[in-house]
Amino acid sequence: MYDKVLVIEILDQIIESIEIVQERCVYATCVDDFMDTKAGQEKLDSICMKLIAIGESLKNIDKITNHTLLPLYPTIEWKKIKGIRDFISHHYFDLDAEMIYGICQNNISELLLVLQTMRNDVSINCLKISQEP
Repeated sequence: MYDKVLVIEILDQIIESIEIVQERCVYATCVDDFMDTKAGQEKLDSICMKLIAIGESLKNIDKITNHTLLPLYPTIEWKKIKGIRDFISHHYFDLDAEMIYGICQNNISELLLVLQTMRNDVSINCLKISQEP
């Protein structure tokens, strides 16, 4: 058994970070919007920081849950998300803005929906546990 309250707190942080990423991605209508101006580059940098935090937090959830929670949601490629964190952290100067733009346009919304479902599932399970005598 794992600390469900802690997992919910971490999920809340991840969900908030994804919502911030979505807000910041609205700025860009194409990858050049991240590269052509200082403001665009700052948006890209801030999105990358949030993606690092998301990946690290997912690693923490995986560790806390003894690798049992994330596999229950197989529509998400968890290994790739955690790998993005590693890539951004360790190879920032090799970062491809098109990859980050693609994540924002194609993957982040689905991830948000799955994490909201996961949070709800853990929360309901947590309530059941707390209501038992």
